[in-house]
Parts: sequence; C-alpha cells; structure tokens
Amino acid sequence: MTLGPIQPGATIGILGGGQLGRMTGQAALSMGYRIAVLDPDETAPARQVAEHAVKAGFDDEQAAASLAERSSVVTLEIEQISRLTLEAAARFAPVRPGPQVVWTIQDRGRQKEFLRDNGFPVGDFRVVDSAEAAGKAASSLGSSIVKSCFGGYDGRGQALAHDHESGRAAFQSVGGVRAVVEQFLDIELECSVVVAREAAGIIATYDPAENLHTRGILTWSVHPARLSRDMATKARNLAAGIADALNVEGLLAVELFVLADGRLLVNELAPRPHNTFHTTERSSITSQFEQLVRAVCRLPLGATDIVQPAAIVNLLGDLWGDGRELNVNAALRIPGVRLHLYGKRSARPGRKMGHLSAVGGTPSEALEAARQAYIAISNGLEPGTFGPG
Repeated sequence: MTLGPIQPGATIGILGGGQLGRMTGQAALSMGYRIAVLDPDETAPARQVAEHAVKAGFDDEQAAASLAERSSVVTLEIEQISRLTLEAAARFAPVRPGPQVVWTIQDRGRQKEFLRDNGFPVGDFRVVDSAEAAGKAASSLGSSIVKSCFGGYDGRGQALAHDHESGRAAFQSVGGVRAVVEQFLDIELECSVVVAREAAGIIATYDPAENLHTRGILTWSVHPARLSRDMATKARNLAAGIADALNVEGLLAVELFVLADGRLLVNELAPRPHNTFHTTERSSITSQFEQLVRAVCRLPLGATDIVQPAAIVNLLGDLWGDGRELNVNAALRIPGVRLHLYGKRSARPGRKMGHLSAVGGTPSEALEAARQAYIAISNGLEPGTFGPG
C-alpha cells in the first residue's frame, strides 16, 4: 500500500455514489485523478464522473475489496457502510477515514457516548433499545426528539416525544431497534465546522457555516456564520479537538448548536463532506471537495481563508412535482448566482436534487441573493416552503 503522497494519475475509490461523491469526483478529476465508485444505485450521480463503477450494496465485502484493488486510496461519502466492508477494502488500499472512525460515528448512540466520554459538550440524552426504555427517557428528559441510531437523515428516522406514552410511540416509529432520546434545547443558532486532518495530525479548519433546517432538511447555509469572532474560534477549536480525539485522516463535519444561554454544544458528526459546506466552492480558497482529495492523498492541505461570503439554498424534489419546470433563466439573471444540479434521475419529495449558490459583500447579502434566486427559480416560493410530507 502507498504510505506517502498519492500522485495525480492514481485512482481514488469512493464508497457511495451520491452528490457528495460526484462533487468529490469532479474536484479529483480537475487535479488529474481517476475515480472508481461503489453504490447500489446504477443511476447514482457519481457514476457520471467515474471511470469505473461497481453496483453493489454497502455491506458487500467482496465488491468493496474489488474496488480497493483498483484504487490507490479509498474514501467515502456516506457513513452507513458496514465495518466489515471497510475492513475488506482496507486489505487492498488505505481507507481514509479509517474503519474505526466510521464505526464510532455511524451509530448515533455510540457517537454521542464517545463525545460525552471524551469531555465534549453535548445535550442531555439517553441511548435506548426498547420502547419501555424510550418511554422512561422521555419521562425523565421531558420534551425530546427520538432518533434512530442507524441511517435516518434529512428528517427521516426522527420523532418527537414529551412523556412516557409518546416516547414509546416515537421509538416504534423510528424503527423500534436502537435509538437516542435527546432533550430539546433552547437553540439560538445552528452552525457547522468542517475539519481536514492529515495522518501526522496537521489540521485545517474552516470558519463555521450558519444553517437553517426545515423539517430536518437543510434549507440554507451561509459561510461564514454570523457569529462573534470568539464564538467562531471556539467552534473551530472544538471541531479540531474532536478530529484529533477520533484520529481522523480525511474530513470531519461537526454540527453545532449555539444555545440562548451562550453555550456551544455538539449535535452530530459526519466523516465526509457536508451539505452545509457546498458554499466553499464559492467562498473559500480551497473547497471542501478538493480538501478531501488533498487529505486522503496525503498532499499538503489547502488554505481555508474566505475569499468572499457565499450562501446556498437547497433544491428539493418537491419543486419538480406535478410536471413543474424550474424557471432557471429568472434565477440566473440575479448577479452572483450559480445553479448546481446533481444529475439525479428521480425527483422525490424531500430529495436533494441540487442547490443554488450566491456570493455577496457580506454573509447577509449572499444569503439574500440565494433567497431571491430560489424565489425566482420556483416561481414565487420562499425557501423552506417545500419539504417531506
């Protein structure tokens, strides 16, 4: 296996073929690398930029090993890949981030316990494996959100609870296997930080992004976040500390809450590029996708300085409902706006099909331009109007 820098011309294997894999692949191609992708969907977006594609599930150890055999390094764009699959790939190529990192993060309960046990600030929670335990947790914590430990994203695999009965019902509604019950928090602002970390422990952090979710799905993100410099530095340092504790090689996204009382708490982790940092293609010297390529290929990490404030607004599959067409011309007449579509074939409600990005002189100006572009492309709808039913 290659332990030193992996030079352009080599193949990067990506486990997962969604939009994050596609955008990582595009960055890798621009640097002269080749891409191989594994995904169960033969129409997955990343296949469109891959030289080689494998149609297989994320628990297919043989397929992952085959992908790794033709790759100089393997990374991922989705964390729900079995540990055995990652270990099978690691027998033939370095897997970055490693199987232990992904295993720790991919179970929400294990992730929360890791953060708490290592002294990182999190809200009050209980890990439960039965409806009765979930009911007791909701009774103890009061108003809560029950989240499935495995899978579940963009608002799926989550349910509200406030007492014993609703806690039991919420546990069943999210799969009835293993879940985390998290106490509701008085949140003033949601933000996130992406960290790149080399094997030697060298770290590059991005300024926080500020985010708004509707029904659990990201509506918009603006970079940099409208935070005080002290709070932004605290967020960056916290994220870097978690990356060090996990011994990450690659990218780590850290979702954070700023509470009304001024505390900063960790919400969730992701060992991959993150929707909230699509802005870095416009805002930063080095995008998160190029940074991932640099990190896993053991090249020098890129500068994370902000060139200009930028914002994104997500485009969900609802916008294509009932045969509607997007008013692309109207959106692109707005100065500084770009359209990013992911090449997905099926536009289902709540599915991320693309995003609009915009730049501005300030974060607020960038966000307003992105908002106006969304109103234009949707023929009058406000961001957040559409979401899962």
